[in-house]
Amino acid sequence: MTFTYPTKTITKTAVILAIVMSTSACGYYKNEAKPKVNSVTPAGTFAGSYYEKSHVTDKQGKFWIPLKPAAASIGYRMKDDTASGGYAKLGYTDVMYMLRPNSTQVFSLGEKITLPDAPVRRDGQIYITPTALSKLLQTEVGWNPTSGEINIALPSDKEALSNTEKNGNTNIAKPLRIQSASSIDTGQLVAFAKRFLGVPYDFGAGPYEDTGRFDCSSFTRHVFKRFGVDLPRLAKDQDNIGRRVSRSDLQAGDLIFFTVPGRFDSDAIPGHVGIYIGDGKFIHTWGDPGVQISELDSGYWSNVILHMQRVL
Repeated sequence: MTFTYPTKTITKTAVILAIVMSTSACGYYKNEAKPKVNSVTPAGTFAGSYYEKSHVTDKQGKFWIPLKPAAASIGYRMKDDTASGGYAKLGYTDVMYMLRPNSTQVFSLGEKITLPDAPVRRDGQIYITPTALSKLLQTEVGWNPTSGEINIALPSDKEALSNTEKNGNTNIAKPLRIQSASSIDTGQLVAFAKRFLGVPYDFGAGPYEDTGRFDCSSFTRHVFKRFGVDLPRLAKDQDNIGRRVSRSDLQAGDLIFFTVPGRFDSDAIPGHVGIYIGDGKFIHTWGDPGVQISELDSGYWSNVILHMQRVL
């Protein structure tokens, strides 16, 4: 079986018969297009593979695929606001990529980049060329024009490497202490966070002042901003702020990051974030009823703790 990649054509050398399970720890989400199998890219990276029945080849011979099932094949969700003039947003628990039909200018992992082909809207869906998708996701994308099979390498390894390289350390991101604990009353921070109990969860939520909703990292960012601490928008970037603390040293106001086992090639990549409020509990948002308080040391969350981080 032959796959076309942006720079080469290769023969698929390995297929691993394993279904990829992708569930969200930050919100209820049922994957719409689970990968058919795991495949191997030319670089040896595992990829989500699926058959796309709605692919289109235009008059210039370019191959186009719907964006939403492509994103879903590697566990990303998509929110399409372009009909109302907004962006289509993609990501796992946070928005990591944003684009608009008919524009080559997109946002990828916080950076503005230019795609080789502008996405288009066709039959109510956003279509994109595999070459443009590869640049958007900063990963390998292969396709078979005859069968419609698509291969998308999981971008997680690249993201993890990028984060550590930017901080000048190939093992772990350098900690950054952004504010003195003595300048913030953590009791007030916890009380402020609790004001939002029941506020609905929404993937890729815009500013709370405009939408009245949060996703996991926009909630933590909103709470800390009230006290003069400007956290990054994405959980994966919040994970690089501050310093690690142990469970025995955990204090109210510390961030807690959670993993989603099997979602990424490395379970060290956070999939969810919340704020410790003391007494073995933390406040966070996911699914229904939105912002809520959960037990840290028992139940589901106790089994998926990644680490604790002090940013104050």
